[in-house]
Amino acid sequence: MDITTARIVATLVCFAFFLGIVGWTFARRNKARFDEAARLPFEQQE
Repeated sequence: MDITTARIVATLVCFAFFLGIVGWTFARRNKARFDEAARLPFEQQE
C-alpha cells in the first residue's frame, strides 16, 4: 500500500464518520433531547 492509497482510505473513513454524525444529528429519535438541550440556557434562573 502506497501513501496515495492510504490517503484515499483515510479520506473515505473520515467522510463516512462525518456522514454518520450528520445522520445522528438529524435523526428524529434525537429531536426531543436536542430540543431540551436548546432550552437549557433559558430555563436556568438564579
